[in-house]
Amino acid sequence: MIAAVHRGWMDPFLIMDALPLEPRAWFLGSGPSAFSARWREWLLHRVGGMLPVWRGGVGIDQHVASARAVIATGGVFVLIPEGGVAGPPDRLAPFRFGSALIALRAGAPILPIAIAGSAELYVGRRLVTRILPATSAAELLGPAWPPGGQLPEAGSRAELDLAHALTERFADLLGPAVAELYPRTVDPLGRPRRLRRLTWLFLARPGDAR
Repeated sequence: MIAAVHRGWMDPFLIMDALPLEPRAWFLGSGPSAFSARWREWLLHRVGGMLPVWRGGVGIDQHVASARAVIATGGVFVLIPEGGVAGPPDRLAPFRFGSALIALRAGAPILPIAIAGSAELYVGRRLVTRILPATSAAELLGPAWPPGGQLPEAGSRAELDLAHALTERFADLLGPAVAELYPRTVDPLGRPRRLRRLTWLFLARPGDAR
């Protein structure tokens, strides 16, 4: 299981580039954004690896089932703790605890990946990724991990508290890495930024109807 920062549509390709070709990586992605144009839908069907999310349509249980199915077949399930691409380029946006719930219930090892530079794309843009040491929910939570590894009942207040704590540990792990990597992606002010519209190739511009 991968836990990665998300700044733009290039991020899944950066993650796949950082990983071996096999096992296959699978991502949760916004259905309305991904299937807003026929060419995008055609490309995603050809490339694969995306599990569409329709906000308001399903609860966390469906995403947990997807994660377990991917992991059970030997694949890699990618978590995006921020849940979107609206965060600042040089630091983390607030993490959503849904990813932590999936990580807790799926129970797979976690490989954190920090990404910087993908918030704005143009020809010659510098992009940086860093694979952090593999870990697990139990290791990240430390003393907060339940004795004997017995997780709280699904949907209970105790499980939500544990997910919030794991969310904070994710942020503590990835935040410093993103802050360190970002300066390496900043170009001089006078450098040309050709084809900056690449930033929005697979994304809706702020304010666009979805």
